[in-house]
Amino acid sequence: MRLPRRRFPAARTTCASRFLVSSALALLAASVASGQIRFRDVASDAGLDFVLESGPTPRKPMIEAVAGGVAAFDADGDGLIDIYFANGADAGSLRKRSSSHWNRLYRNLGGLRFSDVTEAANVAGHGYSMGVAAADYDNDGDVDLFVAGYRANILYRNNGRGEFSDVTSEAGIVSSGWSVAAGWFDYDRDGALDLLVINYLDWDPADDRFCGDRGEGLRIYCSPTYWPGLPNTLYRNRGDGTFEDVSEPSGMSRHVGKGMSVAFGDFDLDGWVDAFVANDTEPDFLFRNLGNGTFEETGLLTGVALASDGAPISSMGVDFQDYDNDGFPDIHVTALNRQTFPLFRNAGDGLFEDTTARSGLHRLTVSKSGWATKFEDFDNDGRKDLFVTTSHVNDLAREFENASYRQSNAVFGNTGRGTFEDVSEAAAIFMPAAHRGAAFADFDRDGLVDAVVSVIGGPAELWQNVSPAGNRWLGIRLIGTTSNSDGIGARVHVGSQVLTVSSSSGYASSSLAPAHFGLGPEPDLQYVRIAWPGGAQQTAALDGLDRVMTITEELP
Repeated sequence: MRLPRRRFPAARTTCASRFLVSSALALLAASVASGQIRFRDVASDAGLDFVLESGPTPRKPMIEAVAGGVAAFDADGDGLIDIYFANGADAGSLRKRSSSHWNRLYRNLGGLRFSDVTEAANVAGHGYSMGVAAADYDNDGDVDLFVAGYRANILYRNNGRGEFSDVTSEAGIVSSGWSVAAGWFDYDRDGALDLLVINYLDWDPADDRFCGDRGEGLRIYCSPTYWPGLPNTLYRNRGDGTFEDVSEPSGMSRHVGKGMSVAFGDFDLDGWVDAFVANDTEPDFLFRNLGNGTFEETGLLTGVALASDGAPISSMGVDFQDYDNDGFPDIHVTALNRQTFPLFRNAGDGLFEDTTARSGLHRLTVSKSGWATKFEDFDNDGRKDLFVTTSHVNDLAREFENASYRQSNAVFGNTGRGTFEDVSEAAAIFMPAAHRGAAFADFDRDGLVDAVVSVIGGPAELWQNVSPAGNRWLGIRLIGTTSNSDGIGARVHVGSQVLTVSSSSGYASSSLAPAHFGLGPEPDLQYVRIAWPGGAQQTAALDGLDRVMTITEELP
């Protein structure tokens, strides 16, 4: 997030002209796209009445602007994907002073109907919550939750009865700084999921710094450049319900950034899962897992730390998946308007190439400000598309630049030729709002991936995917034995497609659902291959399509 230096009212005509040209190009791209992706917002009918309360005040403390993680996971083990929202608090005290500030858990009742079960589940939280990470850290078959916040990190253990227990203290989790996001991964391949907590700024709510235009009485959220960053925290899972802080011996603590999100992938295919951390106004980190309990930060060396012009950007969200079906996981990052949303293609030799311009995303995103991002095949044609949540960071953006605060989300269709096309208009997702986090799953089990999006000061959006039928699909649910129970970190091969199982993506959000593969109209497939995170290789015969297939790891 960058602080606008001053107002430019006289330049609006020129900027507007450029915006019209950009819009015309975007519409042209949409007109030549397949036009098969369609959504409709069903949040109200579904009973999803959550409002992200950031606790706005005239002082404009910057914590108000960056709230909003979401998780999609099966909380009660009934096979339906539930939704959990991280919520803010009173911005002055950073406490949840009323039920409007509670984090909220909505149980999926089936038929795209949800019920608020927050109190019964004991997950209302405390403090100012930011992000969510879902996974079964204790391997008991029930998905647990980690909630990141400002000096208020919470670890919830799922008791398996639709309710959770706060085990933060007894597990050894500390709440000492401003944590925005977190992610689960088995960095040491011992079968127990470890936790990487993403920390942001050394900021104090008592800091009353003024940013904006005093003369005209316009106060905005300050840039993070005014505060130092923080190192991230790596917790090793001991396997007995407790965690050990290994930030220092692992090498993580030596790297200070301004972290906002994390995603995982084995970029060099050496069998050890690596971590990409999106930093705000600082070079991004790519932590290469050396396989001996330590990490090497390789962002600059591999070409993913900076934008193509060599400058750091306001990185917000990230996803780490293979978009071009060449077997190597790629990286997509969101940022503010004029910075574009960089796309880094994995060249397969330990390096990445910036394909933002060549893919068309430079032109399609230059006027947008993005938060969450996710590679998903929304029309089941065998190619991963992109869903991006958008909104400027400052609610007075229009007073300082030619940009809107409330923006419509975007869907970029994958052409299969290394390029993307803006299909947002055809997808019918034009609903300007202050969007932030997002999570993805097939909530109605119709074979199409849906999306849930949080909105600052407004109702959450539940985008039901209503794309035309015709293409086949396959869902893969993994159950680990020697690996972690969710199979997080496994690489699933279906035909030419590869997907890394992960619950971390987007902006401070988490999606833990069966791995989804679109297959096109007439797939010729006989088997699925899995590279388990512990190193085992397994081949499973297909027993049908258009269904979720459960694969249990074979014992050695």
